[in-house]
Amino acid sequence: MQESTMVKFCSAVCSLCLLTVLLGADWSHWRGPHFNGSTDETDLPSKWSRTDNIAWSVNLPGAAAATPIVVANRVFVSSTNTENNTLQAMCFERQTGAMLWNKTVAEEIRRESYSNYASPSPVADTDVAIFFYGNGELVGFDHTGNELWSRNVQRDYGDFSFNWSFSTSPLIYDGRLYLQVLQRDVPVDGRGFKDRKNKSYLLAMDINTGETLWQVERRSDARLESREAFSTPIPYHHDGRTEILVVGGDDLSGHDPTDGKERWRWGTWNPDRIPHWRLVPSPVAGAGVILACAPKKDPIYAVRAGGRGKLDDTALAWVSQETMELTSDVPTPAFYDGDFFVLSDVRKSLARVDPQTGDVKWKIRTPGVKKFEASPLAADGKIYLINFVADVVVVDAADGTILNNISMADPEDDPVRSSVVAAHGNLWIRTNQQLFCVGKH
Repeated sequence: MQESTMVKFCSAVCSLCLLTVLLGADWSHWRGPHFNGSTDETDLPSKWSRTDNIAWSVNLPGAAAATPIVVANRVFVSSTNTENNTLQAMCFERQTGAMLWNKTVAEEIRRESYSNYASPSPVADTDVAIFFYGNGELVGFDHTGNELWSRNVQRDYGDFSFNWSFSTSPLIYDGRLYLQVLQRDVPVDGRGFKDRKNKSYLLAMDINTGETLWQVERRSDARLESREAFSTPIPYHHDGRTEILVVGGDDLSGHDPTDGKERWRWGTWNPDRIPHWRLVPSPVAGAGVILACAPKKDPIYAVRAGGRGKLDDTALAWVSQETMELTSDVPTPAFYDGDFFVLSDVRKSLARVDPQTGDVKWKIRTPGVKKFEASPLAADGKIYLINFVADVVVVDAADGTILNNISMADPEDDPVRSSVVAAHGNLWIRTNQQLFCVGKH
């Protein structure tokens, strides 16, 4: 190879490596760069307070369960505004916390007291930031705040039929925008079609225009509330094949990302078709195993990846037993350092679990009396948890030792449901009143 050609080749390789590093430093999706609650970030802080080791903090106009999204020099935040009862799409400068733009997306922030419409997390790539809300509003902005497109999923496909305020976070993968709506097939409290069945579906859109590429029905034999899912679709690449994983309606399924066709399905954790088992945790995958967390203190089911068609229980790698107390009603587990980390809101525990056998390597009790519903962050050899009153617990991933317990509480911070995230050497903590950038730039 000639010297000039070699130089160009090496330059291209170095540029690709640099791009990979830069992209890896972002937190562009609710469950992070690997879609499993983990990141390769290092040198993350384990000691701080509301005033010490804080790069910056900003006040927020209202509560939301949405996770901050960090891409390049932007931090995207979905929020309510309790003063004027609106839904906000916000963008801050990553290094300083300066507000770059704030857009009002819609009026009315809730329909019941337990949650609000700003529970879904935004999603972003290097050009576009997309915000979804539980009232169906879906809006794409460029990074300077110009609205690229907007639509309302309820207006396009019918009113959502959910007992609670709907939440699912959008997914950007391989140039497409994905959104799932797993709902009741009959009306509830006057919402949903009255003259025909409500369909559950997986939707793919163009990220630059918001136009529908395809919509496929996601069928279910579940009954009533058990058809409802508040989970988020997750991509998983295994053995040369990529799938979009969808969980809810008593089943776990894998879909072709190009056309949405169902490749396989496993289920059910609900053979008696109990009608009130709505599902919250999203699927998480690693080491060739996909976890589906059944609700209401029921087990976790580990499905081997790579199946086709209707799978029976021979596809299961393991099922957690009552004596293991591995369960999660709300938080989505993380996959990190070759293992799953399962946070149980109902058992008040955190466990490190072997993906192939389900063996528990260690398990600790989460401190305090408040619930942990936000999903865990796994990074830099640590697991970060946050509870309803914004107590952040830092756990050693190797052995479960609690390294720190830090109160980020404000009198109005209950309940806090936004997960801690890591990007560009910092932690990002969203309480109901503030956004904190933890660590030094």
